[in-house]
Amino acid sequence: MAATARCPWRGWPWGRLLTLQGCQDAGSDATNKPSPTASATSAPAEPNAEEPSQAPSPTSPTSVGDPCALVTQQEAERLAGTPVKPGNVVDETCTYVAPESGPTAQVEIFAGESGQNYYDAERQLGHELKPLDGIGDEAYLEDGSVFLRVAEEWVSIRLVRGNPAAENDQPLTDLARTVATRL
Repeated sequence: MAATARCPWRGWPWGRLLTLQGCQDAGSDATNKPSPTASATSAPAEPNAEEPSQAPSPTSPTSVGDPCALVTQQEAERLAGTPVKPGNVVDETCTYVAPESGPTAQVEIFAGESGQNYYDAERQLGHELKPLDGIGDEAYLEDGSVFLRVAEEWVSIRLVRGNPAAENDQPLTDLARTVATRL
């Protein structure tokens, strides 16, 4: 509980990164050495991002189901402009990454509460979100990301790629239109 108070962004899509960069676990002292009680208070280890995990169980927190079913590996490859590894599901997210031997690329899909949290965080940070007409009940585009809502379900898609962000606007918009039909 103390770790959550120190790291309020832990549940946000990009919270894992911030947690690794700036949060001190409540069970650690100032030198980042675990205390004898740290194992009882520490968060469970994250799965290895290199290994695809199983699809979430029916009791998963998202009603969307498998977030990798929203964007197929082939669609992620088209968006990334390069082959990607099979999707890795962690909670309400699916991540496709390019092999180490290829160009840098990553496609992340945030579904349900995770998708809404990512959208809310971008708004709170004051990022410019351009409304997209005719996609779901509402949709927005920003550099490298698209956000959409159909009924009560939010999905956010983020693309990390080494090209000018504006080149990705139309492919992200097209993919959002496709994903909206799957919700």
